[in-house]
Amino acid sequence: MKESLALVAGGVVWHGAAMLPTRDGSFRLFRALGVDVFLHWSWLIVAFWGVSARQGVYSSPGWNVVEYLSLFGIVLLHEYGHALACRSTGGFANQIVLWPLGGVAYVKPPSRPGAQLWSIAAGPLVNVLLVPTIWGVGWVLNLTGVATESPDVWRWLNALALINFTILVFNLLPVYPLDGGQMLRSLLWFGIGPRRSLLIATAIGLAGTVGFVALAVRWQSIWIGVMAAFIGFNCWRAFQAARMGEGR
Repeated sequence: MKESLALVAGGVVWHGAAMLPTRDGSFRLFRALGVDVFLHWSWLIVAFWGVSARQGVYSSPGWNVVEYLSLFGIVLLHEYGHALACRSTGGFANQIVLWPLGGVAYVKPPSRPGAQLWSIAAGPLVNVLLVPTIWGVGWVLNLTGVATESPDVWRWLNALALINFTILVFNLLPVYPLDGGQMLRSLLWFGIGPRRSLLIATAIGLAGTVGFVALAVRWQSIWIGVMAAFIGFNCWRAFQAARMGEGR
């Protein structure tokens, strides 16, 4: 059985085939802390659309680019959290791929619930640590008067805080294969074993997918619809793998 870890701004210990970005169609940005970081070509197309959609928010278009790059800077830190935590458990992690839906950290922690729980929880923990960091920067900007003199800096920092909070809350939803669903699976693993915990977590994840679809329809959001399809497909594949006995 092949295992890899990945997903939208988070990590997923995967069982069975998955619809995830790979190095194919990606180019290497850099290598740091023993991890190669790749960028998928589709990111550039979506980035152009994302930056264009934010025109008028700042006095200078350059800040739209800064905001979009900051989003993926937070995503990258989140993914490094997964990778470095995995290594601390004796696992393997050497690749991160950035793509339009976020980031994918390919890691393989030891097949122990504690190791997998830490490898997954470390991603959201990075976002938790960023909350006081961003708040501290805002305090300094207010204290020095920069917030008043440079409104764009203040708007960017507020956007950064919202982005980080959104990534944190989204990833903690107990919907497999998001971080929250993976953490739930790891906690259940302590009591009922890997296979049954995967069955329960993916069943909850499929119910959560229905909720995402309903939300996409209600808000008429293409992006939420794409996200729901992505999560639902991968969750279903993991559910089927668990039923066939993988993950023991």
